[in-house]
Amino acid sequence: MIRILFVDDEPHVLDGLRRMLRTYRSEWDMTFVQSGEEAVTAMAAGPFEIVVSDMKMPGMSGTELLSKVKEAHSETVRMVLSGQASRDEVLKVVSPAHQYMAKPCGPDDLKATIEQAIALRRLLSSRELAAVVSGIVNLPSIPSLYQALVEELNKPEPSIAKIGEIVEQDPAMTAKILRLVNSAFFGLRREVSRISDAVSYLGTDTISTLVLSQGLFQQFDPNVVSSGELDALWSHSMRTSRLAAAVAKSCDVGRDVVDHAFTAGMLHEVGKLVFASSFPERWKEARAALAAGEAHPSVVEREILGATHGEMGAYLLGLWGLPDPIVEAVAFHPVPSDHVNPSLDALSIVHVADVLAGATSSREDTMAQLDHDYLAAVGVAGRIEGWMELAAETLQMGSAA
Repeated sequence: MIRILFVDDEPHVLDGLRRMLRTYRSEWDMTFVQSGEEAVTAMAAGPFEIVVSDMKMPGMSGTELLSKVKEAHSETVRMVLSGQASRDEVLKVVSPAHQYMAKPCGPDDLKATIEQAIALRRLLSSRELAAVVSGIVNLPSIPSLYQALVEELNKPEPSIAKIGEIVEQDPAMTAKILRLVNSAFFGLRREVSRISDAVSYLGTDTISTLVLSQGLFQQFDPNVVSSGELDALWSHSMRTSRLAAAVAKSCDVGRDVVDHAFTAGMLHEVGKLVFASSFPERWKEARAALAAGEAHPSVVEREILGATHGEMGAYLLGLWGLPDPIVEAVAFHPVPSDHVNPSLDALSIVHVADVLAGATSSREDTMAQLDHDYLAAVGVAGRIEGWMELAAETLQMGSAA
């Protein structure tokens, strides 16, 4: 049974949560406490899978509590459920908290957020991997892009458009910006998946604080992730996102699908950043096995690392509250047949774009990497030849640019 700890200094709030979640008593083991100190004591007595805390409390604040939980119980999913807060207060909780929910929070929204966190845990059967991913605050960014962003932010009048262009090229920056803008603090009525929209909503002041004061972005450590490996991942992610958008537009799908496909294409390799930075020796072993090509990449990754890079990336992005279509596309793009509902969406499009963007060998080898059964179920098997031609044109244009 999933154990969930709710922390709030106002008794009527806790009573409301008890009433709201009464129907879940057979599925969730819920504990309700009125202070950070009580929460620490409760967690010392036994582990909780999820902690949902108010932010403004006398004594130990929610930020302090979740920081302690992060240090002592890194595998625990950490959420904030709080009332009005200033921008600075919210930015302080960005690191220790996975998600931010605003009061009043309707029962459906609260239940959906908790259920999503529970569902995500099923992606990773290894508690070790879940603990590592839950403890991640930063991902390594491309040094040249990080420096370009800092230089732009330090200008007397930074350009929102230029900031968006820089962030859009970096998977780590993209993930962090989308995580923040999709939090309940900003009260947006729709999910945001376009970086240009996200940067416009946040504004230069918030992004400057994130980058220059909070240190939310970090440059890569060359002792952990080589510059060559990071450049290769960046290059493939850019090619995949560009091609995913082109494939989506050729299918005449809605703008949301195009946006989700583009962003998922940029983020589909994030799990490799997690493996490379958190398990460098095992990742090195996996890369050697992948280069040998003796088994499907997903089989190799599960055998050596305990999960695929898609599952690792999706777990992190899901914890950070990114839109579900992006998380699903990242999770299942290596083997879309593992997904139960075939449809022409970001997942099927990113799968095709990932294979075609990485094609370096014969046409037969490229075709062999595609999940033909899944694409047939979606009803797009007849489009593969056209997409291969589109890939050649799109990627050639990108190289020329």
